[in-house]
Amino acid sequence: MTRALIVHRAGPGVTVQDMGRPGYLGFGLSRGGAVDRLALAEGAALLAQDSSLAALEMAGMGGEFEAGEDMRIALTGAPMRAAIDGQRIAWNASHDLPQGARLIIGGVEAGSYGYLHVGGGIATAEALNARAVHLAAGLGRAVAEGDALPVGKDAGHGTGQCLSVDTRFDGGEVRVVPSLQTDFFGPEQIERFEAAEFHRDTRGSRMGVRLTGAEGFHSDAGLSVLSEVVVPGDIQITGDGTPFVLLSECQTTGGYPRLCTVLPCDLPRVVQAPPGASLRFRFVTLDESVEAEARARKHRDTLRAQRQPLVRNPHDIRDLLAYQLISGVTAGQDT
Repeated sequence: MTRALIVHRAGPGVTVQDMGRPGYLGFGLSRGGAVDRLALAEGAALLAQDSSLAALEMAGMGGEFEAGEDMRIALTGAPMRAAIDGQRIAWNASHDLPQGARLIIGGVEAGSYGYLHVGGGIATAEALNARAVHLAAGLGRAVAEGDALPVGKDAGHGTGQCLSVDTRFDGGEVRVVPSLQTDFFGPEQIERFEAAEFHRDTRGSRMGVRLTGAEGFHSDAGLSVLSEVVVPGDIQITGDGTPFVLLSECQTTGGYPRLCTVLPCDLPRVVQAPPGASLRFRFVTLDESVEAEARARKHRDTLRAQRQPLVRNPHDIRDLLAYQLISGVTAGQDT
């Protein structure tokens, strides 16, 4: 067998993703890549490998996979029900996936996007210096039944590590900074936006998330906005007054006025909020945003040091009797 991850079944939103393609905005191509980059960093830490390696992003539903060779895997992002050959395994942890074993990943139990990492990374062909599928730009396609995804050589070793589960899967407070067009909205509009409790709409994709739950917002000045550059995190106010948060696969220009921009380190909280989850937005200063980004960078850089041994329930260990459960016992006469 080749070193590949065989796909027996895949949800409709399973794609290969990495850190995306920076540098192509001027050519009309947004960076794309994983919508939850923190999940990529967590998977890389669990497998002690580079965070630039590609993984599978699963939008709400996983699939059924088989290892062509013995592999290491890690599961991060939105918790999903997962099992190897019928034995449930922990999320936000690393595991062995023996050759021929079946890994089944079900639907999300919280959040929106789960990630399956393999030791060595998914090694599909690069296009424009990245393996990330960019559906809006027509680069690549979703994973489908019958695919055999090539996997790179795994230079690492060891599994059985876990990370504490983050809180970004249930909505919550999101920090924003003013954009170039925030002043297009009057003080009353800004105060009402900051005081409102929004809910993630069921309509959303890798391009953006629609917010509901508050009366529409309006800007007379925004009616004359010309199309200009937009980036992930920008919150556009559409023609009917609805806020729309742009994500990694968004368009590169837009003509709707932008009320504010989500801090990059808080964007995973918007991404992972499940439909109906509550989201609130709080303006912070530029200095506060820089400090928050620095703390987030330090957190990502120290993820390997935050790993802990995965403690398994003996009931779930299939080969329990193969382990030496008692050691260090002597006859009592040793010196």
